[in-house]
Amino acid sequence: MQRGLELDAAWSQRLRVAERPGLLRTLAAILAHSGDSWFWAAGLVVLIFVAPAWRYLALAMLAGILVTASMVFPIKLLVRRRRPEGEWGSIYRSTDPHSFPSGHAARAVMLTVVALVLGPAWLGIVMLVWAPLVSLARVAMGVHYLSDVVAGMFLGLLIGLAVAIIL
Repeated sequence: MQRGLELDAAWSQRLRVAERPGLLRTLAAILAHSGDSWFWAAGLVVLIFVAPAWRYLALAMLAGILVTASMVFPIKLLVRRRRPEGEWGSIYRSTDPHSFPSGHAARAVMLTVVALVLGPAWLGIVMLVWAPLVSLARVAMGVHYLSDVVAGMFLGLLIGLAVAIIL
């Protein structure tokens, strides 16, 4: 187990760009924030009220965000894995010091699955590109280990399928 954690930390460190100024860091920071729950919740609430054609999909995605949060948070409290050391992402570090699993990765994949099943094809394709980039950006910015995002992506896949089937 210890060897696996050491490899995870080493691979995660290789992907890290948080301390390197430049375009790659800027893009990673934007992508890392693009999976924020408040951003998605606010946008989906607006869609519910102003875009009737998108209402069902927006409601399904909003429900998925709530389900994802209700599953990720208890796992984080149970596992209690500390985030990697770093400066970037102080809001995440102060409000949620635990990294496993990645809520952003879970949310991004869940939203993608729901979009693929319930939304237009073009949206699902765009999100298929976006979700792994968000997940990798969380590692690149130093707020998650690689295994955190892999676990989050798997959890998001399961939640997304459940939401799409139930709704």
